[in-house]
Amino acid sequence: MRDLDGKALQAKDKKALYGPDVDLQSFKIDASPHAYLTDLRALSQEDRDHIIQAGIDTGEQERSGTFIQKDTSVIHAHSRVEGLEIIPIKQALETYDWVQEYYWKLASVDTDKFTAQAHLNLHDGYVIRALPGAKVVYPVQACLYIGKEGLNQNVHNLIIAEEDSELHMITGCQTAPHVKSGLHVGISEFYVKKNAKLSFTMIHNWAEEMMVRPRSVGQVEEGGLFLNNYICMKPVKSIQMYPTTHLVGKGAVARFYSLLVGSPGCEMDVGGRIFLKSEETRAEIIARTISNGGTIISRGELIGDVPGIKAHLECRGLILKGGIIHAIPELVGRVEGVEMSHEAAVGKIAQEEVLYLMSRGLTEDEAVATIVRGFLTVDIPGLPSQLKAEIDRAVDLSDKEVM
Repeated sequence: MRDLDGKALQAKDKKALYGPDVDLQSFKIDASPHAYLTDLRALSQEDRDHIIQAGIDTGEQERSGTFIQKDTSVIHAHSRVEGLEIIPIKQALETYDWVQEYYWKLASVDTDKFTAQAHLNLHDGYVIRALPGAKVVYPVQACLYIGKEGLNQNVHNLIIAEEDSELHMITGCQTAPHVKSGLHVGISEFYVKKNAKLSFTMIHNWAEEMMVRPRSVGQVEEGGLFLNNYICMKPVKSIQMYPTTHLVGKGAVARFYSLLVGSPGCEMDVGGRIFLKSEETRAEIIARTISNGGTIISRGELIGDVPGIKAHLECRGLILKGGIIHAIPELVGRVEGVEMSHEAAVGKIAQEEVLYLMSRGLTEDEAVATIVRGFLTVDIPGLPSQLKAEIDRAVDLSDKEVM
C-alpha cells in the first residue's frame, strides 16, 4: 500500500491524456453517511423511481444480487445465489488477503490525477466475483448513486469471473433529481479467467453538469469471453473514458459496444482499446454516436501482437442538430498474419428515407425517430435477454434527448 500511496501522490496533479482538465478542488469529497438497508423497499420512493432509469430493479426480479452505493456509503450489498460474492471493496481489502492479488494490478494508480484521487480518497466500491464453475444466469445489478450536490465520488471496483464461470452485470450510474453537478471517478478492473464468460453493461444517467472520469482495464485468459457495453444518452457536461482490455490467452474474445448521444454543451471523449496478445484471439469494437448539438470524440484502437488474430472496428455517427462527431479508428498490426479491418462513417439522415416513411403514413418526427432507433439498435451476440431488455428500455427513454 505504501508503494501505491507514493505513486498516487506523485500523480495527484497529473493531467489526463485526453479530455478537458478538471479542477478537483472545486468538488467536495465528504458527505454525510447513509444507513445500510437490508431491505431495498426501505429506499425512498424518489430514489427507487430514479435508479430504475439506470436499469436497477429494487424488486430484484430476475436479478442474482444487488450492490448500491449512495454518495460515499455502501447502503446495500447482497448475493441471492450460491457461487456469487458481492463485497464492498473497503471491507474486502480489510478482510481477505486474496483481494490484494487484484487491487491495482491491471489499472495503474499513477495514470493521471483521477486514478490518484480514487486511491488517495477512496470512498468505496465493490468486489463482485463468480466462483469457479458458477453459472450466474440472472444479472447482478450495481448502482453508484450521487445524492449530494457538488460531490466528488471515488470508487474502485473489481469484477472477477473465475475459471469456467459465467457472470452477467448491469451497473447504473445515477444522480438524484436535485443534483445538478458533481464528479464521478470510477476505477474498474476486470478479470476473465480460463473459459469464463463475463458480460458487463453500464448505463450512465447523470445530471447535466456532471463530470465523469471512469478508468477501466480488463484481462481475458484462454477461452474467455468479455462483452463490455456502454450506454449514455442523457445530457452530461463531460465524459472521458478509454477502457482497455488485454487478450492474453489462446482463443480469448472481447467485444465492446457503445451507444452515445451528445446533447448541446456536452463533451464526450469515449472509446475502447483491445490488445490481441495471444493466438486465435478475436476482438470487435462497435460504436453508434448521435450528436444533436454536443461534441463527441469516438476513439477505437485494436493492436494485433501475434499472427492469426482477427479484429474489427466500426464507428458510425449521425449529426441531427449541429454539433461535432470526430471518429478516430486505429488499427496497429505488429506482425505478419494479422487480419484487422475498420469502418467509419459520419453523416446525416437521408432525406429519401424520411420521405419514404412519411409516404407510409408516418409524420416527419415519427419517421426521424424510427430511423434513429434503428441506427441505435445493435445486435450483441451472447447478451442475456434481461440485459438486452434494459438496453432497449434505455433507448426508449432517450427519445426526447435525441429528438
